[in-house]
Amino acid sequence: MKRLLLLRHAKSARPAGISDHVRPLAQRGRDDARSMGRYLRQEMLLPNLALVSTSTRTRETVEILFREYGESLAMRFEERLYEAPAVRLLAVIAETPAELDTLLLVGHNPGMADLAQRLAGHGDRYAFARMRVKFPTCALAVLDLPGDGWRSPAVGSARLDRFVTPKSLGADTDD
Repeated sequence: MKRLLLLRHAKSARPAGISDHVRPLAQRGRDDARSMGRYLRQEMLLPNLALVSTSTRTRETVEILFREYGESLAMRFEERLYEAPAVRLLAVIAETPAELDTLLLVGHNPGMADLAQRLAGHGDRYAFARMRVKFPTCALAVLDLPGDGWRSPAVGSARLDRFVTPKSLGADTDD
């Protein structure tokens, strides 16, 4: 079994005059990333590798997340994750070495939400219902994939272990 962690970047700011790719995190996004990092540490959700979109907001999210986690984790910035649809995310996942058991993808909607909903076929029904309604910034879907490889997870084949949002960790809002 393989474990896939899908994390949408934390809440970003929208300063005038800069491109989407270089938008930084807002203060709330930094706070949410810290909370999620603490959650990952408490739950021992340690990825063997993090694949991270090259955007500023995803880079900042994962840097804060890992700082809170308190461990040095293997990470690679991946251009193909920037605004990637679910099909492209699956192609990137398929390249993961078989010896890795847990992979973290840090990216963007709608691709992250679409991928989580496509893969999740069973598991926590309440979490699935919440995930279908909204996949807010800094939300985390934890999926257990059947078999021993990353090559081609089938639609509906994964078990949704949990869906965690900043609000479920005590933040005021999810968006």
